[in-house]
Amino acid sequence: MGSLTGKVALVTGAASGIGLACAERFAADGATVVGMDLSEVDAASWARVNELASATAFHTGDVVDESRVASIVADTVRRFDGLDILVNAAGVAGGGAVHMVSADEWDRTIDINLKGTFLCAKYALEPMLERGGGSIINIASVEGMEGTEGGSSYNASKGGVILLTKNMAIDYGRRGIRVNAICPGFIDTPLLRSVFNGEGMQDFLDKVIDAHQLGRLGKPSEIASAASFLAGDDASFITGHSLVVDGGFHAGKRFGFSKMMGLE
Repeated sequence: MGSLTGKVALVTGAASGIGLACAERFAADGATVVGMDLSEVDAASWARVNELASATAFHTGDVVDESRVASIVADTVRRFDGLDILVNAAGVAGGGAVHMVSADEWDRTIDINLKGTFLCAKYALEPMLERGGGSIINIASVEGMEGTEGGSSYNASKGGVILLTKNMAIDYGRRGIRVNAICPGFIDTPLLRSVFNGEGMQDFLDKVIDAHQLGRLGKPSEIASAASFLAGDDASFITGHSLVVDGGFHAGKRFGFSKMMGLE
């Protein structure tokens, strides 16, 4: 039996990247997995989830569409008799220097990354309260913990997710609901590649990679492993926490002394 056997998990952003990796890992760990994404999932990508999970479902929908979110949660509870786990992995990139960011672009980033997290939690909490417990895992970012050049709206949205996580942990802890965030470093996903695929961006990507003390980008499966831990009973005394999974990006800066000491 897997560590999540008998659990029902809803994963947003499940068509690709971190969300898909979480769906696959939760399925491997025995959970019933429900995916949600703005785009339909590729059948080949979801095949692994279908193969591993006891039962699955996938819905298209926008996390900022409140009625759609409510409908998907209600359908999940109706079909699978409850909801135990929510992973808020849906998100978009965004940013720029503040004077260069349009109000519409600011709203888009904040709405999807922060408001979407709020709306999905809002409706997932109702069946969790009825069930007497649950686990919510919000995918934030190390960029919500410290500034990055041109981060503006993205950093603000992920910083909001981190504080919202703490607030929900306070509000729902006595009802058996744990709420945690994962703060990934830069993860090799289609979203990241879309940001760094432009002309002249490879040099910037190389510098980003070098800022990780392990000297590489993270893998979606490595974030999924952390999510699986937080979702399960081994994390039963962890709530309100922001788990940094970033290959040492947030640890500090390097100035070349390691190489001088023969450590590179």
